[in-house]
Amino acid sequence: MDPELMEALAGMPPVGLADPVKARDAMRALVDVLSEPVSDDRAGWEDREIPVPVRIYRPKEAAGPLPALVYFHGGGFVTGDLENEHVRCLDFAAEAGLVVVSVDYRLAPEHPYPAPFDDAYAATVWVHENAAELGVDPARIGVGGGSAGGGLAAGVALKARDENGPPLVFQLLVYPVLDDRMDTPSMRAYTEPPLFNRTDAGHMWRHYLGPHHGNAPVYAAPARAADLTGLPPAYVLAAEVDPLRDEDLEYALRLIRTGVPTELRHVPGVYHGFDGVLQAAVAREALAGQRAALRRAFPPDPGQCSTSSD
Repeated sequence: MDPELMEALAGMPPVGLADPVKARDAMRALVDVLSEPVSDDRAGWEDREIPVPVRIYRPKEAAGPLPALVYFHGGGFVTGDLENEHVRCLDFAAEAGLVVVSVDYRLAPEHPYPAPFDDAYAATVWVHENAAELGVDPARIGVGGGSAGGGLAAGVALKARDENGPPLVFQLLVYPVLDDRMDTPSMRAYTEPPLFNRTDAGHMWRHYLGPHHGNAPVYAAPARAADLTGLPPAYVLAAEVDPLRDEDLEYALRLIRTGVPTELRHVPGVYHGFDGVLQAAVAREALAGQRAALRRAFPPDPGQCSTSSD
């Protein structure tokens, strides 16, 4: 395990998913521990109800229309809110020159599937339909997220393809939750890693799927999709010491075999959620890699002012 990540574990409150109320308190405490002061005058943000609560980030010195990333936070479908990914979304807007729309979708088990997914998809449709108001190029919209949010992003990309929805051009999948069957070597091997383990995964799927538990629909568990053709280009990040590792690697390989342009990044010696631990160099490198992937996916148009700085 990366030594800086191991050192950081000492100050992290455990977040189990057996009890959703306790899990949410623990997640808020974890976010407080990991959060850094934010004072970035290169981008601003505003909160809106559309009617799903969203936070819209915009670079301050970029000419539009801009590309947009609809982003979904992690938290096992049970925990999390707009604060989870505030620093990341602000960074993406400032460094990659994007409008970032972060979505505060409903949480399970009070709102099991399809409620969180419906919120995610509705927000994506809203961004496309209101592109002019947002200063967004409707032909340059992508989706992304980490963990449960990555699973939502992958599901949204599938539904947009299947139902002639928004013409998405990119999906950023950061150690995404993809397969409710929990039958991969990494899921069997990593039963007690930090932050997220096999037991947590079992509780997560039980809470999220509700009556669908054991027979998840494709949009809830994108790994069950038989056909991945026609999906937007993808960036997939997998963590070595993560029960989700193998489902992420296999999904990326399936995308590649299908002909979907896919960048796969596997990071050794790291646990699930590692890139939120910004005191570790490996986390900062991973975040820089995500920024770089967004820049490649959404290069600035000629004549527009780019806010990219590295």
